[in-house]
Amino acid sequence: MNLDPWAALRRHTPARIGIGRAGTSMPTRELLDFNAAHAQARDAVLRPLDVAALGADLSGAGWAWLSVQSRAAGRDIYLRRPDLGRRLDEPSLERLRALPQEAFDLVVVLGDGLSAVATQTHALPLLNQLKQAFGGQLRIGPLLIATQARVALGDEIGAVLGARAVLVLLGERPGLSSPDSLGAYLTFGPALGRSDAERNCVSNIRPAGLVPELAAQRLAWLLREALRRRVSGVALKDDSELDFLGQR
Repeated sequence: MNLDPWAALRRHTPARIGIGRAGTSMPTRELLDFNAAHAQARDAVLRPLDVAALGADLSGAGWAWLSVQSRAAGRDIYLRRPDLGRRLDEPSLERLRALPQEAFDLVVVLGDGLSAVATQTHALPLLNQLKQAFGGQLRIGPLLIATQARVALGDEIGAVLGARAVLVLLGERPGLSSPDSLGAYLTFGPALGRSDAERNCVSNIRPAGLVPELAAQRLAWLLREALRRRVSGVALKDDSELDFLGQR
Protein backbone atom coordinates (compact mmCIF):
# COMPACT_ATOMS: atom_id res chain seq x y z
CA MET A 1 0.00 0.00 0.00
CA ASN A 2 1.43 3.37 -1.09
CA LEU A 3 0.25 5.83 1.60
CA ASP A 4 0.70 9.57 1.15
CA PRO A 5 2.49 10.85 4.31
CA TRP A 6 1.18 14.39 3.64
CA ALA A 7 -2.51 13.43 3.57
CA ALA A 8 -3.07 13.86 7.32
CA LEU A 9 -1.38 17.28 7.35
CA ARG A 10 -3.39 18.59 4.39
CA ARG A 11 -6.58 18.23 6.40
CA HIS A 12 -5.36 20.97 8.76
CA THR A 13 -4.36 23.68 6.28
CA PRO A 14 -5.51 25.18 2.97
CA ALA A 15 -1.83 25.78 2.09
CA ARG A 16 -0.39 23.78 -0.77
CA ILE A 17 1.96 21.33 0.90
CA GLY A 18 3.45 18.11 -0.39
CA ILE A 19 1.92 18.55 -3.84
CA GLY A 20 4.31 16.05 -5.40
CA ARG A 21 5.47 16.05 -9.02
CA ALA A 22 4.99 14.30 -12.30
CA GLY A 23 8.45 14.13 -13.82
CA THR A 24 9.68 17.72 -13.70
CA SER A 25 6.15 19.19 -13.56
CA MET A 26 3.27 19.49 -11.12
CA PRO A 27 0.72 16.68 -11.04
CA THR A 28 -2.32 17.42 -13.22
CA ARG A 29 -4.72 17.59 -10.27
CA GLU A 30 -2.56 20.12 -8.44
CA LEU A 31 -2.15 22.21 -11.57
CA LEU A 32 -5.92 22.31 -12.11
CA ASP A 33 -6.48 23.24 -8.45
CA PHE A 34 -3.92 26.03 -8.73
CA ASN A 35 -5.49 27.42 -11.91
CA ALA A 36 -8.95 27.32 -10.33
CA ALA A 37 -7.70 29.19 -7.26
CA HIS A 38 -5.98 31.77 -9.45
CA ALA A 39 -9.22 32.28 -11.41
CA GLN A 40 -11.14 32.77 -8.15
CA ALA A 41 -8.64 35.40 -7.03
CA ARG A 42 -8.91 37.26 -10.35
CA ASP A 43 -12.72 37.12 -10.19
CA ALA A 44 -12.65 38.52 -6.65
CA VAL A 45 -10.62 41.53 -7.81
CA LEU A 46 -12.73 42.25 -10.90
CA ARG A 47 -16.21 41.42 -9.62
CA PRO A 48 -18.20 44.59 -8.79
CA LEU A 49 -19.92 45.08 -5.46
CA ASP A 50 -23.70 44.64 -5.74
CA VAL A 51 -24.64 47.75 -3.78
CA ALA A 52 -28.39 47.21 -4.17
CA ALA A 53 -28.23 43.65 -2.85
CA LEU A 54 -25.93 44.57 0.03
CA GLY A 55 -28.12 47.55 0.85
CA ALA A 56 -31.23 45.37 0.88
CA ASP A 57 -29.52 42.96 3.28
CA LEU A 58 -28.48 45.84 5.52
CA SER A 59 -31.96 47.37 5.51
CA GLY A 60 -33.48 43.99 6.31
CA ALA A 61 -31.22 43.77 9.35
CA GLY A 62 -32.21 47.24 10.55
CA TRP A 63 -29.23 49.22 9.26
CA ALA A 64 -29.73 52.58 7.53
CA TRP A 65 -27.12 53.30 4.88
CA LEU A 66 -25.90 55.68 2.18
CA SER A 67 -23.74 54.98 -0.86
CA VAL A 68 -20.66 56.95 -1.90
CA GLN A 69 -18.09 56.63 -4.68
CA SER A 70 -14.40 57.36 -4.89
CA ARG A 71 -12.82 59.43 -7.65
CA ALA A 72 -11.95 56.25 -9.56
CA ALA A 73 -14.68 56.17 -12.20
CA GLY A 74 -14.34 52.47 -12.99
CA ARG A 75 -12.61 49.28 -11.96
CA ASP A 76 -9.81 49.62 -14.49
CA ILE A 77 -9.00 53.12 -13.25
CA TYR A 78 -9.27 51.97 -9.64
CA LEU A 79 -6.66 49.27 -10.19
CA ARG A 80 -4.25 51.58 -12.03
CA ARG A 81 -4.71 54.65 -9.82
CA PRO A 82 -4.81 53.80 -6.11
CA ASP A 83 -4.67 57.52 -5.27
CA LEU A 84 -8.11 58.10 -6.81
CA GLY A 85 -9.59 55.38 -4.63
CA ARG A 86 -8.56 57.34 -1.53
CA ARG A 87 -10.70 60.43 -2.24
CA LEU A 88 -14.45 60.94 -2.60
CA ASP A 89 -15.90 62.16 -5.87
CA GLU A 90 -17.67 65.53 -5.77
CA PRO A 91 -21.30 64.26 -5.69
CA SER A 92 -20.47 62.01 -2.73
CA LEU A 93 -18.66 64.81 -0.95
CA GLU A 94 -21.60 67.15 -1.40
CA ARG A 95 -24.02 64.47 -0.17
CA LEU A 96 -22.06 64.01 3.05
CA ARG A 97 -21.62 67.72 3.64
CA ALA A 98 -25.39 68.14 3.38
CA LEU A 99 -26.02 65.76 6.27
CA PRO A 100 -26.84 67.24 9.69
CA GLN A 101 -23.67 67.76 11.71
CA GLU A 102 -23.56 65.55 14.81
CA ALA A 103 -20.89 64.42 17.25
CA PHE A 104 -20.29 60.82 16.26
CA ASP A 105 -17.96 58.46 18.09
CA LEU A 106 -17.69 56.22 15.05
CA VAL A 107 -18.49 56.08 11.36
CA VAL A 108 -18.40 52.70 9.60
CA VAL A 109 -17.55 52.38 5.91
CA LEU A 110 -18.15 49.22 3.87
CA GLY A 111 -15.77 49.29 0.90
CA ASP A 112 -15.40 46.91 -2.02
CA GLY A 113 -11.60 47.08 -1.98
CA LEU A 114 -9.83 44.31 -3.85
CA SER A 115 -12.43 41.64 -3.04
CA ALA A 116 -16.03 42.75 -3.31
CA VAL A 117 -17.13 39.19 -2.55
CA ALA A 118 -15.61 39.53 0.94
CA THR A 119 -17.64 42.66 1.68
CA GLN A 120 -20.76 41.24 0.06
CA THR A 121 -20.56 38.07 2.14
CA HIS A 122 -18.99 38.92 5.48
CA ALA A 123 -19.65 42.62 6.22
CA LEU A 124 -23.19 42.19 7.56
CA PRO A 125 -22.38 39.27 9.91
CA LEU A 126 -19.48 41.32 11.29
CA LEU A 127 -21.66 44.42 11.68
CA ASN A 128 -24.26 42.48 13.62
CA GLN A 129 -21.59 41.13 15.94
CA LEU A 130 -20.13 44.63 16.36
CA LYS A 131 -23.54 46.00 17.28
CA GLN A 132 -23.74 43.49 20.11
CA ALA A 133 -20.15 44.13 21.19
CA PHE A 134 -20.67 47.92 21.32
CA GLY A 135 -23.74 47.44 23.49
CA GLY A 136 -25.43 50.66 22.36
CA GLN A 137 -22.84 52.79 24.16
CA LEU A 138 -21.50 54.62 21.10
CA ARG A 139 -22.89 57.37 18.91
CA ILE A 140 -22.56 55.74 15.51
CA GLY A 141 -22.92 57.82 12.36
CA PRO A 142 -24.49 56.83 9.05
CA LEU A 143 -23.36 53.52 7.57
CA LEU A 144 -21.70 54.10 4.19
CA ILE A 145 -21.25 51.70 1.28
CA ALA A 146 -18.26 52.89 -0.75
CA THR A 147 -17.37 51.67 -4.23
CA GLN A 148 -13.92 51.73 -5.85
CA ALA A 149 -12.68 52.29 -2.31
CA ARG A 150 -9.25 52.17 -0.75
CA VAL A 151 -8.70 52.14 3.00
CA ALA A 152 -7.79 55.83 3.17
CA LEU A 153 -11.18 56.81 1.74
CA GLY A 154 -12.43 56.48 5.31
CA ASP A 155 -10.15 59.33 6.39
CA GLU A 156 -12.00 61.85 4.25
CA ILE A 157 -15.40 60.40 5.15
CA GLY A 158 -14.67 60.53 8.87
CA ALA A 159 -13.28 64.06 8.63
CA VAL A 160 -16.30 65.39 6.71
CA LEU A 161 -18.72 63.82 9.19
CA GLY A 162 -16.69 64.96 12.20
CA ALA A 163 -16.33 61.46 13.65
CA ARG A 164 -13.89 60.70 16.44
CA ALA A 165 -12.99 57.42 14.73
CA VAL A 166 -13.65 55.63 11.46
CA LEU A 167 -13.84 51.89 10.84
CA VAL A 168 -13.37 50.73 7.25
CA LEU A 169 -14.45 47.18 6.41
CA LEU A 170 -12.82 46.36 3.10
CA GLY A 171 -12.21 43.35 0.87
CA GLU A 172 -8.53 42.43 1.12
CA ARG A 173 -6.23 41.49 -1.74
CA PRO A 174 -7.18 37.86 -2.46
CA GLY A 175 -4.74 35.03 -1.98
CA LEU A 176 -4.76 31.66 -3.69
CA SER A 177 -6.54 30.11 -0.71
CA SER A 178 -8.54 33.12 0.51
CA PRO A 179 -10.42 35.10 -2.17
CA ASP A 180 -13.02 36.31 0.37
CA SER A 181 -10.95 37.80 3.20
CA LEU A 182 -12.36 40.93 4.87
CA GLY A 183 -10.11 43.47 6.57
CA ALA A 184 -11.12 45.99 9.25
CA TYR A 185 -9.14 49.22 9.59
CA LEU A 186 -9.63 51.51 12.59
CA THR A 187 -8.34 55.10 12.62
CA PHE A 188 -8.74 57.56 15.48
CA GLY A 189 -9.08 61.21 14.45
CA PRO A 190 -9.64 60.57 10.73
CA ALA A 191 -8.20 63.29 8.50
CA LEU A 192 -6.71 63.55 5.04
CA GLY A 193 -3.08 62.47 5.04
CA ARG A 194 -3.28 59.83 7.76
CA SER A 195 -0.71 57.08 7.24
CA ASP A 196 -1.11 53.33 7.58
CA ALA A 197 0.99 53.53 10.76
CA GLU A 198 -1.92 55.43 12.33
CA ARG A 199 -4.42 52.59 11.82
CA ASN A 200 -5.11 49.30 13.53
CA CYS A 201 -5.92 46.41 11.23
CA VAL A 202 -7.77 43.19 11.98
CA SER A 203 -7.50 40.96 8.91
CA ASN A 204 -8.59 37.63 7.45
CA ILE A 205 -12.16 37.97 8.74
CA ARG A 206 -14.13 35.07 7.28
CA PRO A 207 -15.56 31.75 8.47
CA ALA A 208 -12.37 29.91 7.49
CA GLY A 209 -10.15 32.54 9.14
CA LEU A 210 -10.97 34.90 12.01
CA VAL A 211 -14.69 34.40 12.59
CA PRO A 212 -16.89 37.54 12.86
CA GLU A 213 -17.67 37.03 16.56
CA LEU A 214 -14.00 37.03 17.58
CA ALA A 215 -13.16 39.84 15.15
CA ALA A 216 -15.94 41.98 16.64
CA GLN A 217 -14.64 41.44 20.17
CA ARG A 218 -11.16 42.51 19.14
CA LEU A 219 -12.42 45.56 17.21
CA ALA A 220 -14.68 46.64 20.07
CA TRP A 221 -11.71 46.50 22.44
CA LEU A 222 -9.52 48.48 20.05
CA LEU A 223 -12.20 51.11 19.55
CA ARG A 224 -12.83 51.57 23.27
CA GLU A 225 -9.10 51.98 23.87
CA ALA A 226 -8.66 54.30 20.88
CA LEU A 227 -11.40 56.59 22.16
CA ARG A 228 -10.06 56.47 25.71
CA ARG A 229 -6.40 57.03 24.82
CA ARG A 230 -7.11 59.19 21.74
CA VAL A 231 -4.67 57.21 19.57
CA SER A 232 -4.65 54.36 17.07
CA GLY A 233 -2.09 52.50 14.97
CA VAL A 234 1.40 51.84 16.32
CA ALA A 235 0.57 53.91 19.40
CA LEU A 236 -2.19 51.46 20.34
CA LYS A 237 -0.94 47.95 21.08
CA ASP A 238 -3.55 45.22 20.73
CA ASP A 239 -3.66 43.70 24.22
CA SER A 240 -7.25 42.55 23.87
CA GLU A 241 -6.37 38.91 24.51
CA LEU A 242 -5.00 39.81 27.94
CA ASP A 243 -8.32 41.38 28.89
CA PHE A 244 -10.32 38.46 27.50
CA LEU A 245 -8.14 36.04 29.50
CA GLY A 246 -8.41 38.17 32.65
CA GLN A 247 -4.66 38.71 32.84
CA ARG A 248 -4.73 42.47 33.14
